[in-house]
Amino acid sequence: MSIQAAAAQVAKQILATDFVEVYAHHDADGIAAGSILCQAMLRAGIRFRLRIRQGIESKDIIHPESTLLCDFGSGITDLPDSVMVVDHHVPAFKGPFHVNPRLCGIDGEQELSASGTAYIVAQEMGDNRDLAGAAILGVFGDGQTFTGMNREILNEGIANGFIVPERGLLLNGQNLREALETAVNPYISGISGNSEKITDILETATGEEEVKKDLLLSLLLLEGGEDADPAVFSRIYGERYRLEREVIGDARTMAAVIDGCGQSGRGGCAAAVCMRAPDLVEEATGIAAAFRRRVVAALTAASRNGQIYTVEDASAASGVADCLAYDIRQTGAVAVIAQNGDCWQVSARCPRGVEVDLEELMRTLAARTGGTGGGHHTRAGARIPLDRIDEFREGFSKAVSA
Repeated sequence: MSIQAAAAQVAKQILATDFVEVYAHHDADGIAAGSILCQAMLRAGIRFRLRIRQGIESKDIIHPESTLLCDFGSGITDLPDSVMVVDHHVPAFKGPFHVNPRLCGIDGEQELSASGTAYIVAQEMGDNRDLAGAAILGVFGDGQTFTGMNREILNEGIANGFIVPERGLLLNGQNLREALETAVNPYISGISGNSEKITDILETATGEEEVKKDLLLSLLLLEGGEDADPAVFSRIYGERYRLEREVIGDARTMAAVIDGCGQSGRGGCAAAVCMRAPDLVEEATGIAAAFRRRVVAALTAASRNGQIYTVEDASAASGVADCLAYDIRQTGAVAVIAQNGDCWQVSARCPRGVEVDLEELMRTLAARTGGTGGGHHTRAGARIPLDRIDEFREGFSKAVSA
């Protein structure tokens, strides 16, 4: 079945439902996906309730025939068949109302996000082309590329005037100092969070009226830590995308704000921004900046045992894992663990060029230790019982060193 046919099937089911219970994953991709479909439902006169969650289990679903899952659900084998799923993770769910690029021969790892998949469903519900800006947020949130269907959605948004390509600095922040102090995408070793060094860099790079960008970039390269991955410096300046219909005008910034709010437990605020509530932009921006500072602080304080890092702040674990895998030189896959209530939360990542199927590894280790796990081939996670974390550590260390 083509993805358009699968999307049409789910769209028809949504439109035939009086009230839809929508659950979305708490990152930028999931929140954008849920918000896109809720916008489409609002325009179609369908009532809904959107809830942002870190995860979902079958026991959480009370009315399966009217439940829609966004950016999770594909990996759950015991979901009721009548549940609607819009996702891009490795699929195990066998129900008929399931839109997933991987089921249609499309690379769900790099070429189509959950928000992009939701956009395709939304087009089957009506003319929702103006949501293309929200559709590309998952590319930034999940570290995908503008290839395949992601590129098609981007091009459609540009052609319709909803997305405008530009070039400039790619760091997120209300000003340059904040952007450098809270830089986590990319994390600039030796500079992120280092106020004293940032002051020196800005003073040196500032001319009579404004910062000289060429000099700033040169100083960042020279002052960056020796353990910084070389790819970091190619991600500081480059292609940006202006969003003409969204309440935050830059796509990369909006993705960071949505993700920061979601990871901070403020998914409702993130979803409201995605659904174009201008009054919440300032609050959401502040929440996201505080979250990035927590990631920098957690990374600075992390303890290491081989390729496993331990942090105190569970909400920052995923962000720390991204920084470690993509921005710090690594020899293999990494895992970041943090105690979170009655379990250990795990975020695992593969640096570029490292071949480990983390989705399978997290799922296998979690099942072995009485937890749950899964995700993407290169980005995955797990929840491990408190008393079984040593077994997880041993299994992960053996797997990534083999």
